[in-house]
Amino acid sequence: MSENVVTHPITLDSREEAVLLFGPRDSYLRTIRDALGVKLVARGDLLQIEGPVEAVEKAERAVQQLRQLLRRRGRLQAEDVRTVLDVVRGSGEAAGHLTLMESGRGLRARTDGQGRYVQALRTHDVVLCVGPAGTGKTYLAVGWAVGLLRSGQVRKIVLVRPAVEAGERLGFLPGDLVAKVNPYLRPLFDALNEIMDAETVKRYMDNDIIEILPLAYMRGRTLNNAVIILDEGQNATPAQMKMFLTRLGINSKIVVTGDLTQTDLPRSIKSGLEDAVQRLRDVEGVAIVYLDESDIIRNPLVTRIVKAYEEPAAKGKRS
Repeated sequence: MSENVVTHPITLDSREEAVLLFGPRDSYLRTIRDALGVKLVARGDLLQIEGPVEAVEKAERAVQQLRQLLRRRGRLQAEDVRTVLDVVRGSGEAAGHLTLMESGRGLRARTDGQGRYVQALRTHDVVLCVGPAGTGKTYLAVGWAVGLLRSGQVRKIVLVRPAVEAGERLGFLPGDLVAKVNPYLRPLFDALNEIMDAETVKRYMDNDIIEILPLAYMRGRTLNNAVIILDEGQNATPAQMKMFLTRLGINSKIVVTGDLTQTDLPRSIKSGLEDAVQRLRDVEGVAIVYLDESDIIRNPLVTRIVKAYEEPAAKGKRS
């Protein structure tokens, strides 16, 4: 065996996972093999990858990304395999930057999961992105929207958030509309101001090129030539989510981001994001992207905190 050829084994959770992961008549394995130039040997729940170091590393990343998708959705499609391969190879538009930030740095995906997200943004009119804090769900969506605006592909960006976190009614807060919703929409302003200079943001808002609104103010509108982003979508009710998604006009894109573990709705009300994920999973033109703790790009401590909160609550109640 040549010195630059290595073998990497992956033990799968079960024979059932292997069958779904390998695809009909092992077609997904053949796609990975042909795309990356590796040898794949499957025996029961063991998958062995053999080939040049770099190719084996990419194949292992592809397999792990597909396993993540399988755990979330319970199935895979040929399109999923092609998308993941585009990401790990760094080919096509998935490898390019989204836009330039105010600092001059390029904004781009930094993990494989974020790469799948960017790919979905570029190829679908409606994207639902579910994941924990720090995975770049909203930040990447705003950067992508700014890139479309700068290139003239859209004429407007609308950033939306449900105003429910603090338990206060907008009418009881002081000031005009912007002042009332500012505490709820501050994360969207922060993302915009990192990507664009403050003067440009202000000018665009004064001219209605960029709108930042509470979800309740979206009713009755149809938006053409726009990118419409709903942040904290887990705090929308199913009725509000339906209302929001049907605002989609001609040459427009919708992105919904949220974390299903941080819902602030009353327990008796189902999250609109959770409901939409279930209802729209088979709708053509809609992409559902899941990110996890491996995609967190904040302080490494955030990853450990997320993992701790995902453990069963009973674990900490031992007497």
